[in-house]
Amino acid sequence: MYKVELPKDRNAAASMERRRNREIQRQDRIFNARVRTIGIDKDALDYQVNERKKKEATEAESLNAYAADAVLMDQTACLLDQRQRKDERLLQEAMGEFRLNFQPRWSRREYDLSNPDEIRSQEGIQMLPGLVGEEPGYQERLKKQKEQFRDWSIQQQHELATARHQQRLEEQQYDQHRTDLDNKALQLQKMEEDRMRAVALATRDFNMAKAAENAERRRRERQQEQEDNRVDILNQLQGELLSESPEQAVSVLGLARLRPDSYKGLMNNQLQHIHGQQQQIEEKRRIQVKKQHDEEQQESLRLASAHTALLLERQQAHINKQLRRTLDNTNAQLAEARRQQKNNLEQVYRNIPDDRYFSQFNSSSR
Repeated sequence: MYKVELPKDRNAAASMERRRNREIQRQDRIFNARVRTIGIDKDALDYQVNERKKKEATEAESLNAYAADAVLMDQTACLLDQRQRKDERLLQEAMGEFRLNFQPRWSRREYDLSNPDEIRSQEGIQMLPGLVGEEPGYQERLKKQKEQFRDWSIQQQHELATARHQQRLEEQQYDQHRTDLDNKALQLQKMEEDRMRAVALATRDFNMAKAAENAERRRRERQQEQEDNRVDILNQLQGELLSESPEQAVSVLGLARLRPDSYKGLMNNQLQHIHGQQQQIEEKRRIQVKKQHDEEQQESLRLASAHTALLLERQQAHINKQLRRTLDNTNAQLAEARRQQKNNLEQVYRNIPDDRYFSQFNSSSR
């Protein structure tokens, strides 16, 4: 027969899973030395640190933008200053060139009193006695000089008025440009203040919303924990926790699992099964001991055989060494006897036969 899972069992399993999760979280908090030592909400602190870093990065970007604008305005002011100096230098050069071209020294009013060429220009003119320094066309020349001086003066006044008007226009343009730059700087400063004010308001609103969210989350967690505790108490009061039946320790997840909170000891069949397993373990241990003993005996026999073989090998090597030494002595004695025999033969057969010895044979037919 299949076991039917009741809603009460599902609720009990869910409650057990929640308690297990809370216990795991509690263990994480307790066994984490840093959190236990600090005793504060580390996640909230990390979030605040990240927000502060973002805010500092935004402020740094704003300061960099403001510094770039300030540098641009300084460069513009330097360019305008250089332009004004250049205009003043060009005006001075123009005035010098005008004086050189239209105000020479011979056009001065007192130039006639110290003109070194005046005497050369009066050659052929007879001066009447008593009228030294007079000339016939003095009045006419003086009139022409006055007219020329008047024309030059009018021209100089017109050119000076034109130059002053041009300078006044340039000064007005410069003042207008400086006013525009100041207005732009004020506008940028106002925009920066508005942006900073907006960032501050947004940060305040975000912090207030985050604080409200954290308060609401803590309230829900507290409410959920109270509800879980109430359900746990009811389950404990209405369940089979206080009973002494071993069958109630079986888990709803299967017969192979037990409920630690309802465990009352082993059943008879489990004890018999454990006793049988212990007997099997003892039998297996006895077999292993016997097998180990047999292996040790075989190892002893193998070591003894190896030792005997080593001794026999050493004895055979010693015998071979002695036989070799005996053979060497015998060979040496035979060589000495051969050498003595050779010497004796050389002493006995000293005369070597020649042709006269062989000519005495086969000399007749008989």
